[in-house]
Amino acid sequence: MARGWESKAVEQQISDRESETRSSPETQAPRTELEQRAKREGFILARTQTLNSLEKTKDPRYRAILEKALAYLDDQIAALDSIESS
Repeated sequence: MARGWESKAVEQQISDRESETRSSPETQAPRTELEQRAKREGFILARTQTLNSLEKTKDPRYRAILEKALAYLDDQIAALDSIESS
């Protein structure tokens, strides 16, 4: 008997949450900000990994690829920073 009550409570919580997200357009702006922050953190993590690989490699061809990747990541981070500051 208790399981049925718990599942109904969970269903109610889920439907309440869904109705909140549908009814309030103000939540869309923070969601996009969170997505941009998550992207930025991903780029920073990738940049850190690229720097670590760059420090360890001795192959000039692989080093050139990593330097291009690093420049791309820096551009992406700068673009996200400019969007955040706007």
